[in-house]
Amino acid sequence: MRTTYRAMQVTTPGTLELVERAMPRPGAGEVLIEVEACGICGADAADIDRADPNLRPPRVPGHEVVGRIAALGDGVPTIWTLGQRVGVGRLGGHCNACAQCRQGQFQLCESQPFVGASRDGGYAEMMLARGTGLVAIPDELRSEEAAPILCAGIATFNALKKSGAEAGDLVAVLGIGGLGHMALQYARRMGFRVAAVGRGQDIAEDALRLGAHLYIDTRQEDAAARLKSLGGAKAILTTIGNAEAVSSLMAGLAPRGRLVLLGAGKDPLPVSAGHLVVGERGVLGSMTGTPYENERTLDFSVLTGVRPQIETMPLERAFDAYRRMKSGDVTFRMVLTMGSASDASQP
Repeated sequence: MRTTYRAMQVTTPGTLELVERAMPRPGAGEVLIEVEACGICGADAADIDRADPNLRPPRVPGHEVVGRIAALGDGVPTIWTLGQRVGVGRLGGHCNACAQCRQGQFQLCESQPFVGASRDGGYAEMMLARGTGLVAIPDELRSEEAAPILCAGIATFNALKKSGAEAGDLVAVLGIGGLGHMALQYARRMGFRVAAVGRGQDIAEDALRLGAHLYIDTRQEDAAARLKSLGGAKAILTTIGNAEAVSSLMAGLAPRGRLVLLGAGKDPLPVSAGHLVVGERGVLGSMTGTPYENERTLDFSVLTGVRPQIETMPLERAFDAYRRMKSGDVTFRMVLTMGSASDASQP
């Protein structure tokens, strides 16, 4: 019986250290997960670079976690069993007691931990999780390809569902990275006419391969004017936090179109009130979603063949993988595995 496990913790802000920790026991309503894979998300940068240096023990990041239940705490529903493969995303499990939970809006729970930020995450061989945050993983998905769907996948899948666009409508995706490459696949399979918007030609071929009908290079043309010439986009999904770039694209929205924000930037977003009012256009934010919605995303991915484009690295190389993610030198998502395998690109 193992008494310790390995974890990558933020010992000092901006760095990761491999340590041995004592094996935890799940409390009431919790499960202990033996982690098999954990995706590296752009949001991990804030958790790692701005970690509380006084926190003891230091935080373990990571919120795209897939593994198997190794132990069950008291009161965990019987739908979860030992050995079952489960996932945990950014939202660490709702409380079932706050005003938002009582309205069934579990993704807006006021007492929900953020995995990897306010609760230890999956850059580790073992992890504790609330039972209310668990997601069942379909057998058809490998753990390393299911992991990014728990954040990048559900974020874009839910945003498209909220966008108001219908089959045949023009939908634009701004930013073709970890989130954007999932959005293109989902949008194409939902029946939209898909425009990918990016900077430079280096991503154009990938964007078309992933599902875009056309690629708009903002270095070569006015993207908003191009969208407008096509009749306007019924929805624009923006995965970046650059307020200036997002604002410049809004002129490409069709009447009653919606700008859906996924990138949480710090700067205020300049919006023309007249443009919104005259065309009855809208701006909305979208986060990830509930465990049930995450399962719907996974099932849709299986049904339609959507898969994240990933590279894998073993846990002990998490800091290298994290730095590659920050540099942008990855196509398109980096995933940690808990074995000792060397680097491997997955199709």
